[in-house]
Amino acid sequence: MKEWLKISCLLCICGFVHEIRPSEPYVTEYLLSSRPNITQDELSRKVYPVATYSYLATLVLMFIVTDFLRYKPLIIMMGACGTTVFAMLIWTTSLTALQIIEFLYGLYMASEVAYYTYIYAKVDKEYYPKVSAHTRAAMFLGKLVAGFSAQLLVNLKLMDYKSLNYITFSTQIFGTLWAFVLPKVDRSLYFHRKNYFDSIEPAAGVNSSSTELQDAKSISSQNTENIIPLAPFKLLWSHFYNAYSNLKVVQWSMWYAISLCGYLQILTYIQVLWIEIEPNKEIAWNGAVDAILTLLAALMALAAGYIHAGRLKPLQSLLVLSTFAAMEGGAVLLCCWTSNIYVSYAAYILFGALYAFSITVASAEVARYLEEESFGLVFGVNTFIALAFQTLLTIIVVSNSGLSLDTRGQYTVYAFYYIAASGIYFISVAVEYFINRRTKNRTNLAE
Repeated sequence: MKEWLKISCLLCICGFVHEIRPSEPYVTEYLLSSRPNITQDELSRKVYPVATYSYLATLVLMFIVTDFLRYKPLIIMMGACGTTVFAMLIWTTSLTALQIIEFLYGLYMASEVAYYTYIYAKVDKEYYPKVSAHTRAAMFLGKLVAGFSAQLLVNLKLMDYKSLNYITFSTQIFGTLWAFVLPKVDRSLYFHRKNYFDSIEPAAGVNSSSTELQDAKSISSQNTENIIPLAPFKLLWSHFYNAYSNLKVVQWSMWYAISLCGYLQILTYIQVLWIEIEPNKEIAWNGAVDAILTLLAALMALAAGYIHAGRLKPLQSLLVLSTFAAMEGGAVLLCCWTSNIYVSYAAYILFGALYAFSITVASAEVARYLEEESFGLVFGVNTFIALAFQTLLTIIVVSNSGLSLDTRGQYTVYAFYYIAASGIYFISVAVEYFINRRTKNRTNLAE
């Protein structure tokens, strides 16, 4: 087996196992049924927001530490955090313990950056598209297995909600141990470059094999520890500046962040909404809904890649996403205004499928204007912006210091959040179209 394929397979197994978390579709039902001293309101306002704050607070640090420690230790830490989270879900009951669990869960999500970027440090650039597809597919498959297995076990009454946590706990232990098998990474993008001067281009008129240049590279390689400590941060700033000085990157990054923010917020509280719509469900179909959504999202992401690749111009892509955002808002409104739980399930699946298409197109558009090495940095920054928006949204809409809306009121706000974003970007499309048209007409008259 080729080395790149072997590494890809090892990482895919790791990602697949970590995503087998059958207890997650029923975590709200489990917490409310197993902890009578914890109310639904406390879960919404005092517990779940902690994960949002933790994710935001640790994301940038995780990105830097991941690069400095060369990926593998952070993948192991991710597994350790997951193991601790689900162990505490099983064996602790207090409100404080739940808040600690949410803090660790935010750290767990932030450390996923190590999983997504590890492969790019271990394989050649020519294999990037293949290994990216492999690792994403592995995670989708893991979520699919988790959703269907959870629903099947609950429906057949082979397990209750608490028992599902034992499966999740076991998979996290296995994923942590498997991470030790991953090959060590010798280099990283910023702190452990193969040779700091390899990226330096010779000045005009200087031969690349000149004695001076070769001596500089030789000195760099022999005295790596003497490189100025600030050099990695200068390279970080250089990539950041080069990316965000491009207005197209800024435009699509904002769309990416806005879309991701809404999705994370809706995902966080959806089980609370379903309990409010139908508090006495004989059987909760959360697992099946998650599985169907995962499958449909994977298909929509593939469709977005196929339709978008070379077929849509940037303005057309933006118009499509503006339309989809309005549809997402409509789906969320239906999801929260209906009194039929099955209609809410269907509306949520529709929202998730539309989101999968939109975020795939937005990612591709951002990547179109980037230098290859800044992918991880830019998408990390975009995720940080999304989390900042989500934190602000949580404080305004959910927390007691803000509007403190009930669950249906919160989802109504999230729906109009998407509809407003759609309107703003539709106006920007129209303005850009007329500016381009006027510029073209002036050029034609000048000729």
